[in-house]
Amino acid sequence: MLILLNLLSSVALLVWGSHIVRTGILRVLGADLRSALARSTSSRWRAFGAGVAVTSLVQSSNATAVIVTSFAAQGLLPLTSGLAIMLGGDVGTALMARVLTLDLSWLSPLLLLVGVPLFLSRKQTRVGQAGRTLIGLGLILLALHLIVEAVQPVMQGAGVRVMFGALTGDTMLDALVGAAFAMISYSSLAAVLLTATLASSGVISLKVALCLVIGANLGSGVLALTGSLAQNAAARRLAAGSLAFKLAGALLILPFAPLLARGLPVLISNPREATVAFHLIYNLLRCFACLSLIDPVARFCTRWMPDRVMPDTELRPRHLDPAALSTPTLALANGAREVLRIGDIIRTMLDNVAELIHRNDLTKARETIRMDDDVDELYAAVKTYLARISREQLDEADSRRWTDIISLTINLEHAGDIIERIVGNIEEKKIAHRLSFSEEGLGELDDLHARLVGNLQLGLSVFLNNDLRCAERLLAEKERFRDLERAYSYAHLDRLSGQTLRSVETSALHLDVISDMKRLNSLFCSTAYPVLDAAGALHETRLRKRTLDTMHVKE
Repeated sequence: MLILLNLLSSVALLVWGSHIVRTGILRVLGADLRSALARSTSSRWRAFGAGVAVTSLVQSSNATAVIVTSFAAQGLLPLTSGLAIMLGGDVGTALMARVLTLDLSWLSPLLLLVGVPLFLSRKQTRVGQAGRTLIGLGLILLALHLIVEAVQPVMQGAGVRVMFGALTGDTMLDALVGAAFAMISYSSLAAVLLTATLASSGVISLKVALCLVIGANLGSGVLALTGSLAQNAAARRLAAGSLAFKLAGALLILPFAPLLARGLPVLISNPREATVAFHLIYNLLRCFACLSLIDPVARFCTRWMPDRVMPDTELRPRHLDPAALSTPTLALANGAREVLRIGDIIRTMLDNVAELIHRNDLTKARETIRMDDDVDELYAAVKTYLARISREQLDEADSRRWTDIISLTINLEHAGDIIERIVGNIEEKKIAHRLSFSEEGLGELDDLHARLVGNLQLGLSVFLNNDLRCAERLLAEKERFRDLERAYSYAHLDRLSGQTLRSVETSALHLDVISDMKRLNSLFCSTAYPVLDAAGALHETRLRKRTLDTMHVKE
């Protein structure tokens, strides 16, 4: 029993090592890998090569599938390019299986010796995550060595022989077992490595090993489809097309598994090498053949899973892909995109305010007030999505980004409430009584509104690019806006003393709008502070001002 437990724990160590490598690479190179995939849509072969390269780095076609289906769900990736990337991902996994089955047992202690100090000393940095990746590679190599050692005494037990003897008959049953293990371990690579190791130790026959490899390949496709079920039709089409390629390949090759098991030993005597070589050659031939079938498969999937037209009045998050939560950098990018969408709604609401300042349009006012519900809905969705991201998996830079995204989300939600209040006051005090602002008052409000829109756009740009110069400019605009708000308030009081009729009728509303615009501007300019603080350009006086401004806005 203890010997069997050692074998199972070695398998668990293999799966865990694969997970550590995948997450470590994604944290270090996540943004670069996403950019590489996004730029690969120009040609089918370029997309295929990108899939090979990215999957070879992360050592997981499932991780590549998560990224690619997320892009497809957001409309950033054509279906044909996505299918080519997925085919490249299958080849990348096969290549890594070949590399990891080389005799690299001597490398395991070296990787662990270097990786552990790097990770423990610099956990929240890219160097620390690189150390984490080295630890994962070391664990994979160590696990393969332990499996080989644990298998020999295990096979002496009669019960174990009976258990593995069940895998010596039906090819379909063996393939299903391989698919199940790939799904349970969330890694077809781990399934293939384990299969090759068991075959080399004589635990399973070469025929069973080939069927398990085919099944593991199929299991990764099922995993991708399962992960896409919660997404839109574009993501499901991509996962279904990839699974169709794998299913077709499995159905074609499985009947020839007994023949291949008899013929391969003539060319490659070592069962481990034969298993891995079959995995590589099978995926190369299948994927190259499927490249020519991408267009008809894409057309079939599009007809089978058409896009459902959502009602225009129903607002839903577009970029919050649940499948990306296991990859924090990708999830943060999705959250940032959704926050920018909230910024677009705020911009539309501000444009409506400009129209309401000039014209008494009750329909426009009611529509603008309703748009705050859209802001609230997206705010709640983004907040919930960010809360589901594991903070323990974030390095220092990603933790700051998480904070920046949630801060901007909160500020934009406050901005929506303020605009709703502005429009409500205009409806009650101006539209209901068919009043209008004076020419001078209109000029002042138009000037503040134009600056407000400009600062909103500049603030979103600072949030997106973390540009120091833009952040400094944004802070200067905030001070300029404050000075103008004070000057225009005094100018309005001067007009009141001159008994200007329009100024008297709209006096309270005019001052309220100016005051609320100043609050909005403070919220829009708040994105400058994290950038300035990170660059060491934020003095203590600025910090105190920021605290006072925030307290004032919340009041």
